[in-house]
Amino acid sequence: MPGEGMSGLYLFQDETPAIPMTVSQSFQNAAILTVPEMYRADSLATEGGVSGLTLMENAGRAIAEHIQARWKPQDTVILCGPGNNGGDGFVVARLLAREGWPVRVVSLTPVSAFTGDARANADRWDGAFAEASGPGDLGEATLVVDALFGAGLSRPVDGIAAELLSAARGRTIIAVDVPSGVHGDTGAVLGSAVEAALTVTFFRKKPGHLLMPGRALCGDVCVADIGIPESVLEAIAPQQVENGPDLWRDALRWPQPGDHKYSRGHALIVGGPVLTGASRLAARAAQRTGAGAVALAAPVDAQTIYKVALESVMIQPFRDTASLRD
Repeated sequence: MPGEGMSGLYLFQDETPAIPMTVSQSFQNAAILTVPEMYRADSLATEGGVSGLTLMENAGRAIAEHIQARWKPQDTVILCGPGNNGGDGFVVARLLAREGWPVRVVSLTPVSAFTGDARANADRWDGAFAEASGPGDLGEATLVVDALFGAGLSRPVDGIAAELLSAARGRTIIAVDVPSGVHGDTGAVLGSAVEAALTVTFFRKKPGHLLMPGRALCGDVCVADIGIPESVLEAIAPQQVENGPDLWRDALRWPQPGDHKYSRGHALIVGGPVLTGASRLAARAAQRTGAGAVALAAPVDAQTIYKVALESVMIQPFRDTASLRD
């Protein structure tokens, strides 16, 4: 398990024992959804009465608000792909333009090729628009919104899309959902991807936000509430969470006034004779997480190493398997 200050994935199988409700809620808050699970969350939300158009509007608004909170108005290009990510991009363009930002949309496809909610938002955009022709489409823009491809991308990014991303290097890039080219479930780069300063994703993170190399390309990751009810997690039952102190802190038992060291748990660490680092670290971790008493069973010949390194841990030497059992 990664230590404090480190992010990682923690996987729970079906046979995981029941956990206290306080920890279960923490697990829900830190849940990570795979790409198929996120599709299901969207589907369950719409089945529950939240329209896809509302979800897209809320997504675009969240992205626009994060951009305005971090940067001043500047020459901005929105790169739109052919799917719902592109629809999100049109919403961002409309909302930024409403606030006085100079915005242009560059799309991989003509408006007539969009369908559903993405088409509705493409039709709402009445500002500058061009079909992608090459790297020159970015012009002098200093801020680029990457709404080309989302986390469900399954083929390499190539052609004009790759050229546009390459031309965006060195500019401020904001990624919609994930940086285009990053696989949402693995973090792998499919063909081409460039580093974003900010990635805005929705409802919950995906594995690709935390796994290298995707993690290094996402920049700051912000999770936006776009109106998907929290209750959909019960139906999805996600099996992965983002590891970190917030996940476990509420489960730790804090000392009470009447406690003594043995009422708060006695942890025994068994150390080896040569490579002592892991067992010494484990002993310190047991103390930090609240064990009242910590003992370390060490081979007789190595006990001095442990005694010098661990001032507040009880060192119990043993000579053989029988004495260790005792």
